[in-house]
Amino acid sequence: MFEPLTWVLVGLSLAAMVYAIVLAALNKRINWTLLAVLGVIEVGLLAQLVIGLVQLAGTSRDVSSPFFIGYLIGSLIILPIGALWALAESSRWGAGALAVACLVIPVVELRLYEIWTA
Repeated sequence: MFEPLTWVLVGLSLAAMVYAIVLAALNKRINWTLLAVLGVIEVGLLAQLVIGLVQLAGTSRDVSSPFFIGYLIGSLIILPIGALWALAESSRWGAGALAVACLVIPVVELRLYEIWTA
């Protein structure tokens, strides 16, 4: 695992979550700025997947491969589902649902880090 990328993804996801909460509090729908940040996070998650798979293939450490790969792949689908849900919901709860999706990313990233370093 490329540790700096993990921490950048955690920070960006938490920042996006705060922004989504602000939008929900102001009773506004998500906007292009938030979607752009989510796109950056998604590209980072894709890079995390590639780096993680390459490092997993080359390591001799005892890593739980099925869980590690599952978390890597699962992290890629969380934000798109949250964004689709947010776009489909016309009330403030769309931004709220996206805030929850943004909160899940740091949890998954920290779990990946835990699996990798265990």
